[in-house]
Amino acid sequence: MIKTMNLTRRFGPTVAVDGLTLDIPSGEVFGFLGPNGAGKTTTVRMLSALIAPTDGTAVVNGHDVIREPMAVRRTVGVLTETPGMYDRLSAEYNLLVYARLYEVDDPARQVQKYLSMLGLWERRREPVGGFSKGMKQKLAIARALIHEPQTVFLDEPTAALDPVAARTVREFIEALKTEGRTIFLTTHNLDEAERLCDRIGLIRTHLIALDTPDALRRRLFGQHVRLRIANVSDAHRQTAAALPFVQGARLEDGVLLVDLKDPEANNPALIAALVEAGARIQYVQPVEASLEDVYMRLVGAAGGGEVQA
Repeated sequence: MIKTMNLTRRFGPTVAVDGLTLDIPSGEVFGFLGPNGAGKTTTVRMLSALIAPTDGTAVVNGHDVIREPMAVRRTVGVLTETPGMYDRLSAEYNLLVYARLYEVDDPARQVQKYLSMLGLWERRREPVGGFSKGMKQKLAIARALIHEPQTVFLDEPTAALDPVAARTVREFIEALKTEGRTIFLTTHNLDEAERLCDRIGLIRTHLIALDTPDALRRRLFGQHVRLRIANVSDAHRQTAAALPFVQGARLEDGVLLVDLKDPEANNPALIAALVEAGARIQYVQPVEASLEDVYMRLVGAAGGGEVQA
C-alpha cells in the first residue's frame, strides 16, 4: 500500500516532483510513466526512504517515510535503474550478503528459491562480473525480493535488455502479480506497461493523468469500429451518423469509421440499420488507440518528451 499527499522534492531551485498525490492499494501493479527527467526515479527514492521529501507526506506499507524510514526500507524491495553488484563475488554469495543484512530466515534456501526462479541456479558459483547485462538484471531483481517485501519498486527493469532477457523479466513480474505484492513499475516501454499494469500514472514533474489504460484510451479517443462495405457511399455514413448512439461517422479510404458510446451494445443496431439501407458489409473491426497514442497526447500537451514504443 502506498499513499502520498502533495509529495514534493526540490533540488535547489529545481522542482523534481511537484505535489504528487497517489493512493495505490495492496496488490496493484502500478505503472509510472513519463519522459526522462520527469521525476520518476526521484519519486521511487522518496517512497523507498532513500531521500526525504521537501514537502508533503508519504506512507508505504503503513509506515511514514519521514518518521519511520528504517521500517519502510525493511518492507520494500528496490531495483534501481543501474543496480550495482559485487562483481568479484558469485551470484549466490551476492544474494547471501543481502539476505543476511535483512536477517532472512534460512538465507541459503531463500537464495536458492530466487536463483532457481530466475534461471540462474546453475550459474550460482560464477563471479557476477562475467554475467551478461540480462543476467545481472535478473540477479538484481532477486536481490530486491530476497526478503519477501510487501512492496517492490522496479525502476526500468527491462532497460537495455535483449528481447529474450526482457521477456524473462516480464514473465517474472507477471508471476509476482499473483502473489499479492504491490509493484511500482517505472518504464519507458509502453507495451510493457499496458501488458503488466492495472493502472498507470503519467508524470512530468506533476501528475498529468491517472487511470487504467482502457479508461485513458476511452477518455481521450472514444471507441471506434471500422466497417468495410462493398458498396460504401456517403449515404451509409449519413445513416450511421443519424443513429442516437453514434458520436461521429466518416469515410476514410473506402472504409466507414464510426464512433460509438458502447460498441458491444451498439454494433447490432448499427449493422441492422446499415443493412436496411442497402449496405453489403464485409467485416466489422474494433479500433482502439494504443497506450502510445495516449502517452503522446498527454505528455506532448504537457511539454513533449521521449518515448519508446
